[in-house]
Amino acid sequence: MTVRLRVPHPIILLLGCLLAAALLSHVLPAGRYDRRDDPATGRSVVVPGTFHRVASQPLGPFQTLVALPKGLVDAASVVFLVFLVGGAFAVVEQTGALGQAVGWLARQVEHRESLVIPIVSVAFAVGGLTENMQEEIIAFVPVLLLLTRRLGFDPVTAVAMSLGSAAVGAAFSPIDPFQVGIAQKLAELPPLSGGLFRTVFMGVALGLWIWGTVRYARKTQVAGEQVPDTIRRGDVAGARTGIVLSLVLAAFALLVLGILRLGWGFDELSAVFFAMGLAAGLVAGLGWSGTAEAFVTGFRSMAGAAMLVGFARAIYVALDQGQILDTVVHGLFNPIANLPVTASAIGMMAAQTVLHVPVPSVSGQAVLTIPILVPVSDLLGLSRQVTVLSYHYGAGLCEILTPTNGALMAVLAAAGVPYERWMRFAVPLWGALFVVGGLAVVVAIATGLR
Repeated sequence: MTVRLRVPHPIILLLGCLLAAALLSHVLPAGRYDRRDDPATGRSVVVPGTFHRVASQPLGPFQTLVALPKGLVDAASVVFLVFLVGGAFAVVEQTGALGQAVGWLARQVEHRESLVIPIVSVAFAVGGLTENMQEEIIAFVPVLLLLTRRLGFDPVTAVAMSLGSAAVGAAFSPIDPFQVGIAQKLAELPPLSGGLFRTVFMGVALGLWIWGTVRYARKTQVAGEQVPDTIRRGDVAGARTGIVLSLVLAAFALLVLGILRLGWGFDELSAVFFAMGLAAGLVAGLGWSGTAEAFVTGFRSMAGAAMLVGFARAIYVALDQGQILDTVVHGLFNPIANLPVTASAIGMMAAQTVLHVPVPSVSGQAVLTIPILVPVSDLLGLSRQVTVLSYHYGAGLCEILTPTNGALMAVLAAAGVPYERWMRFAVPLWGALFVVGGLAVVVAIATGLR
C-alpha cells in the first residue's frame, strides 16, 4: 500500500512558513551586518566581518498577521500585474479570437505535438537567460493553457515549458544581469567572464529539463480537447478577429521592448495589458459594460494567484522585522570557512539553496551573500568565479521549487496546478539539475576557472 504525502493548500503552506519565521524570531539571536552603498551595482550591500548582535525584536501574533498586508504592499507591483493580466485575457478570451488562433496553431502541428514543447521551452529559456523572466510569464498562461488542452497535454506541461524552462535558463545563464551580472560585479570579476563554461553547462541543463518535460507530456497525453476555434454567434468575425489578435501580439512585443530597451518595470507592463484588454473588448463589440464585466471576471479568477505573491513576500518581511535574516545568513556560511576547497564550494551551493527559501529574490540574495563569501573564498584559495557559480546554481535552481517564489505560486495558481502535483514532477528533475550544477563547480575547480 502506497502512502502519498499530501502538501497543504499553498495559502496554508505559506502561512505555515510565516508562522515558522515568527517563531524563529523568538529562538534565534537577533543580529545584523553593516551595509554600504555599492556604486558598481547601485545597491546596498553587506560589509563582510561586521556581523553583530542587536536588540531582539521577536514578532508577536498580531505583528505576524500585520506582515501579510506589508508583504502585499511590498509586492504590490507584481500583485496588480497578476490582476490586470488576468482581466485583460478574460476580455480577449471572451471575444473568441484567442480560441480561433490556438485552434489554427494546433492544426498546423497536428501529429507533431511533441515538437511544440522544445520550441516553446527554448523560447522561454531565452527569456530566462537574458532577463530572468518570471512574473512576466503570468501573461502567457491563458494562451499556453488553451494550446496544451488542444494538444492533449495537461497544465503541468504548460508550467514546465514556460516558467520551468525560464528558471533553468536563468540559473545557468552566462549573461543574466540580475543573477550572474550582479554577482560578478560584487565579486569584482570582469562582466561575462566564464561565459563559454556557463554556456556549455546551460545546454546540458536545458536539454535535461526539456527531455523530462517531453517524457512527462507523452506519459500523460490524452485526446486533445476541442477548444472552440470557429466563429460563434456574438463573437467577433473577420477583420475584428485579426485586430484583436494584432493587439495581443503588439502587447507582447511591447513587453519585450519595454523590458530589454526601455527599462520598464511591472507597473508599465500592467498598463500595457490593461490597455490591450480594453481595446480588444471595444474592437470586438463587447461595449464598455461588457468589457468591464469581462475584466471583473478575470480579476476574480486571478485573486488567489495575486494573494499568493503577497503572502510569499510576507515571510521575508517577518524575518527582516524580527532581525534574524542576517543571523540565518551568518549561521549558514560561517562554518564553510573550515571545509576543504571543493567541499566548501559545494557547501556554498547547498547553503545558497537553503537561503533562497526565506530570500526569494536572486538579486537580493547576491547582495546579501557574495560580499560575505568573497573574503572566505580568498582565504581558502577558492576562485571567486567558483563562488559566483555556487551562488548562481544554488539560488537559481531553487526558483523551480520554493513556495516563497511568488511568481511560481502565481503561475501554478493561474494554471490550476496544485503545488503538490508540481513537486512530484519537478523534484526529480531539480535533483538531476543540482547534480549538474555540482559537477560544473567541481570541473571549474579542477580546470582553474577564473
